[in-house]
Amino acid sequence: MHSRKMSKSDFDVVVEVIDRWWGGPISTLAHPIFFYELGELAHVVEDDSRIIGFLLGFIAHAESQTDRTGYVHLVGIHPDHRRKGVGRVLYETFLRACEQAGCVRLKAITTNGNEASLRFHTSQGWEAREVDDYAGQDRRRIVFTKELR
Repeated sequence: MHSRKMSKSDFDVVVEVIDRWWGGPISTLAHPIFFYELGELAHVVEDDSRIIGFLLGFIAHAESQTDRTGYVHLVGIHPDHRRKGVGRVLYETFLRACEQAGCVRLKAITTNGNEASLRFHTSQGWEAREVDDYAGQDRRRIVFTKELR
């Protein structure tokens, strides 16, 4: 299993499989902007030349170069490859790229009830906090952060 930068053909595969991998309609979150305009840090993990995971992330705008944040937008792992280190490889690759770009923290968001995401992020040393109205009125989210350095 190895991680590499996402290509256009990889993005096409992600859009094709994401609804099956997530168990429901989510493909609209794999918006092309996260590949074409913000995809410098997008990666896939392959096993035997087959994509088994992906991460769409980017560096968020900051007021200064000393306050940069790497943002994990969307992650998908093939159901047959979950809990086998694929997510760890994707996040470590993303973390290293963000550190090289001068980021001081990482950030990710999930919905209440996504216990798998909560367990994964906290096991990787991320702080989790619930934020009321984060995504609009009465739309609470869990916000993960991880300080770098």
